[in-house]
Amino acid sequence: MQQPDTNNSLWNVFKSVAASMFGVQTHKNYEHDFKQKSFIPFLLVGIVFVIGLVVGLLLLVKFILA
Repeated sequence: MQQPDTNNSLWNVFKSVAASMFGVQTHKNYEHDFKQKSFIPFLLVGIVFVIGLVVGLLLLVKFILA
């Protein structure tokens, strides 16, 4: 029996968080994410992702209205 891969690189965590945020996460990846030892990397990347998205949208609106 094969052990689940519990080592996620930062890039894999970012891809997973981005896919989840946009609602296109596959069920297979969803299950893989929940088998991880810690949710902390997903939480931190999620917070940074949301802050980046909000700042990006604010800058886009400011640029358009200028």
